[in-house]
Amino acid sequence: MKKFRSFRNKKKHLSSKYILLILTGVCIVALFTSLVFNLSGGPLNSVAGYVFVPMQKGINNAGSWISGKANDFKTLGEVLKENKKLQNQVDDLTNQLNVTKLEQYELDNYRELLDLDDKYSGYQKVAANVIAMDGTNWFSSFTIDKGFKEGIKKGMNVIAGSGLVGIVTDVGPNFAKVRSIIDDSSNVSSMVLTTKDNFNVGGSLKSMNQDKVLPFTELRDEDDKVKVGDPVVTSYVSDQYQEGILIGYIASIEKNANNLTKSGTITPVVDFQHLREVLVITTLKDTGEKELSSQKASDTQTETQDNTETQKSQE
Repeated sequence: MKKFRSFRNKKKHLSSKYILLILTGVCIVALFTSLVFNLSGGPLNSVAGYVFVPMQKGINNAGSWISGKANDFKTLGEVLKENKKLQNQVDDLTNQLNVTKLEQYELDNYRELLDLDDKYSGYQKVAANVIAMDGTNWFSSFTIDKGFKEGIKKGMNVIAGSGLVGIVTDVGPNFAKVRSIIDDSSNVSSMVLTTKDNFNVGGSLKSMNQDKVLPFTELRDEDDKVKVGDPVVTSYVSDQYQEGILIGYIASIEKNANNLTKSGTITPVVDFQHLREVLVITTLKDTGEKELSSQKASDTQTETQDNTETQKSQE
C-alpha cells in the first residue's frame, strides 16, 4: 500500500512537471512563430499578449521591488556609517568643549586671583589650592595645600573671589586649616565703608542656607546714613583681620528695640560654595605682631631680671 501511494505521488509529481514543460515549450514556439511570421493580429499574438505581458509586468515589478530594497539597504548602511562617523565627531567636540570649559574656568579663577592680588597689592600673599572641606555644602572650614614651609602662620587672613574668606586656624608642614567667616564660631569686626561706622558680622550657616546672607549687630547709625547696598569691609579696630578687606554689601537693616543700635544682614562677596583657589596674606595684623613682640620683650626682661637676681644671690 505504501509503495502504491509513493508511486502515485511520484507519478503525479512527474506529470505536473511534464505539463509545465510542455506549456512552456508551446509558449516559446508560439512566440517564435509570431515573431517569424509577423502574426501581429493573429491568435498567437493575442495569446502572447494575455500570457507574456502580465508575466513581464510581474517580473518588472518584482525586479523593481528587489532593486528598491537593495537601494534601501545600501542607503541605510551608508546612513548608519555616516551616523557613526558624526557621533564620533560629536563625542570629540564634546570632549574638547569640556576641556575648554575647564580651562576657561581655571583661567577665570586665575584672573580673579590676579585682580584680587592687585586690589590688595600692599600685602604679601601666597596662592594655595583648597584640598579638603568639612563635608557640608559650604566651605565653612577647609584645608589648603600650603603650610609653614611656605611661610603660612596661624592668624593669617585668607582672601578669594572679591574679598575676605576667613582666617588660618591651624598649620602643618604642607597644609593649613582655614575657618571662613560664615562658620558659626566666626565673628568679624567690620565697618560700613561709606560712613566708617563699626559693627560685628557673625557667621551663620543657617542664614547662608536660607538666604545666602550673614547677620550683623551693634551698628550705631543715629543719623540713618547706612543704606542697603553699602559696602562692608574689615574694620581698623579688628585684632585679627587686616583693615579694608571687602566682606560684602548691606542686604537689610532694622532698628533694635533699644533704639540705639541696628541689626541686619549682609551679602558676602565670596562664593562659599565653590572655593577652589585662595590667597593667604602672609602679613599678620599689626596689633597681633605688636602684642607678640611686647610679650617676647616682657618675657626677655623678666628672664634677664631673674638671671641678675640669681647672679646677685650667688655673689
